[in-house]
Amino acid sequence: RIFVLGIGFFTLCFLMTSLGGQFSAKRLGDSPFTIRTEVMGALESRGVLRRMSDMLELLMKRMDILARLENSTDFHKGDEARFPLDRFQPAAGLMERIQAIAQNVSDIAIKVDQILRNSLLNGKVMEGRRDQCEVPRDPKYPDCAGKVEWMRARWTSDPCYAFFGVDGTECSFLIYLSEVEWFCPPLPWRNRTVASPSPPPPPRAQAAFRRDLAHLLELIGTGKESLSFMKKRIRHLAQQWLRAARRLEQQLAGRPRDRKHILIHIGFLTEESGDVFSPRVLKGGPLGEMVQWADILAALFVLGHSLRVTVSLKELQSHLGVPPGRGNCPLTSPLPFDLIYTDYHGLQQMKQHMGLSFKKYRCRVRVIDTFGTEPAYNHEEYATLRGYRTNWGYWNLQPSQFMTMFPHTPDNSFMGFVSEELNQTERQLIKANKVSSMAVVYGKEASIWKGKEKFLAILNKYMEIHGTVYYETQRPPEVPAFVKNHGLLPQHEFQQLLRKAKLFIGFGFPYEGPAPLEAIANGCVFLQARFNPPHSSLNHEFFRGKPTSREASVSSQHPYAEDFIGKPHVWTVDYNNSEEFEAAIKTILRTQVDPYLPYEYTCEGMLERIHAYIQHQDFCTTPSLPPSPKTKSPAMQSSPSPLALSPNATHLVWSPSAGRDPQAWPPVGSLQVWLSEPQHTCTETCRQHGLVCEPTFFRFLNKEEVFLQLSISCDSTEYEMNHLYPAVAKNVRECYLQKEPLLFSCAGYNTKYRRLCPCRDFRRGQVALCRDCL
Repeated sequence: RIFVLGIGFFTLCFLMTSLGGQFSAKRLGDSPFTIRTEVMGALESRGVLRRMSDMLELLMKRMDILARLENSTDFHKGDEARFPLDRFQPAAGLMERIQAIAQNVSDIAIKVDQILRNSLLNGKVMEGRRDQCEVPRDPKYPDCAGKVEWMRARWTSDPCYAFFGVDGTECSFLIYLSEVEWFCPPLPWRNRTVASPSPPPPPRAQAAFRRDLAHLLELIGTGKESLSFMKKRIRHLAQQWLRAARRLEQQLAGRPRDRKHILIHIGFLTEESGDVFSPRVLKGGPLGEMVQWADILAALFVLGHSLRVTVSLKELQSHLGVPPGRGNCPLTSPLPFDLIYTDYHGLQQMKQHMGLSFKKYRCRVRVIDTFGTEPAYNHEEYATLRGYRTNWGYWNLQPSQFMTMFPHTPDNSFMGFVSEELNQTERQLIKANKVSSMAVVYGKEASIWKGKEKFLAILNKYMEIHGTVYYETQRPPEVPAFVKNHGLLPQHEFQQLLRKAKLFIGFGFPYEGPAPLEAIANGCVFLQARFNPPHSSLNHEFFRGKPTSREASVSSQHPYAEDFIGKPHVWTVDYNNSEEFEAAIKTILRTQVDPYLPYEYTCEGMLERIHAYIQHQDFCTTPSLPPSPKTKSPAMQSSPSPLALSPNATHLVWSPSAGRDPQAWPPVGSLQVWLSEPQHTCTETCRQHGLVCEPTFFRFLNKEEVFLQLSISCDSTEYEMNHLYPAVAKNVRECYLQKEPLLFSCAGYNTKYRRLCPCRDFRRGQVALCRDCL
């Protein structure tokens, strides 16, 4: 009897454990109450409950038989009988408990059976919805049907779709396209919680100028020669950055500055892009890009912004929140960065891995672009139709999102870099130690010297020539024997060489590098070749494929030095004319110059410029273009122009009665409107009047009334996509307005047109900013 009771109790425990296992062993996604597994769960759970109830009933019957047998024996008599009865008193209590448990299990079985029946019914409805969803016909979502078709055929092409729950059913397509992407309307049967009004965002943290660059060096990391070079440069200029920060802080007088979260992704240093620069750092390769990136990092950090630095694709994906797969899906969460500084390589990597999020967030991108990207090459459709498409460009960004090394095109933002600034003691020391008969050749690669024997022979008659050409074991044969070649020098030793030299001479390449500015800052005269005709993508292999025509602008090896500095620091001559070349050498020998550095290439100038860009440039809320005449209402047509004729009637200015938008940047009060000559770009037209072309002002010119204010009568006015518009045809009264805002451009000309050009003033030594721009 004791054995039978033990077996019964053990069976009860086993059944209860088994029932618990039926539910607990299921994953949350495989619960009997889920859409996919409710049928199996229902059958298994019902069977377990019934078996448990049946075994409990059998156990109770056997216990009842034992009780009757006990009553019929002789153990009821005498004292001996009391021992077994006393011993089996607990068994009676156990039977009562088993009966209670059996009743409870029976009740549970009935309730669970009802729940499972309802779950099965609902599951069939849900399963039907998943398998029989229809593509909604909503005019607000015209691309929905096409996207569903694409998903049917290609949803397995990228694992990221499965990551977001796509499983091949129609409903999973629609759920993805409405909740992850935004091509379809939300499904009405989806349980979507009504979003409560979000609280206003907390006030942004304020940026504070930093006094120590140690943390920046940690952020940059290690492992590449390029990174080591940049860190050495930052350490070398650290004190100048900190002094400049103190001066700018005083200039801003406590003005509030939002602290931005900024990602810096240097794409050309990633392994996926080949990282061709790191191996060449120690072999005379171009360092201009790394000089610029080092200075950008230092400026952003000193200004007090929060930075993340990446030089690998894996780090980029992690910081952006890229879902697993091949990059077709949007980011898993909102972009955590206010700004992203990258280059063309990084831009391509971001587009490849951000899916639709790239289009959503590209307004936050700033592209470090050495030579610039003109609007005609940036607009994909226009570039394809008009033959401007190249290996780069066609990104449909705002042209000002591209940031250049020199201010050669106002269509882009001038980022720049810095050259070392000398104190008064250093300047006097340089003047005292100059060797008037010493020249240094600009060019660390032997190929630059090839074919230059004639120039070098003339120069050797007057000056001792020094070179810094890289070689491993044998002197390069392109370098003549009379040249004293120092090999590749560390940056500080190269600076010392420039401080002794009288002349720094370029032979036409590399274009627009930082070395000429460093030489001029160290008291050298820079001599360079004049290009006739000017080099451009139309006639020179180097510029072919780059997203810029640079028509008539690359007239020398370093146009900025020629146009913005000039004599006596910069001499540009025709190297094909030996007499002109030799005469220039003789004149330079008699010329005394002091070290000179344009303010915009000082640490303070660069901090000032980047601060203004971060505070004022907002490409995510670009003003819209005024509507074309066909869509204008009478009220719009009659709205007065904010421009007025200048007192001398030569150009237009902002009318005092028009008022000024305090949010507009640059401030509209700096605007002047001039009409170009047929053979001139707007860049040249503004420069002739001592001004700078400002493409953000084109939207104020793109109106028929502006032609009338300049006494131009239009027989016809057309809206078209053309990077030369707004313009008027020469000798005829046909006027043209711009249809596409991304094509507003200071570059380009056609002898058939006179262009309307928006110009502005600029700060002395800071061409990127107008007088009131800071």
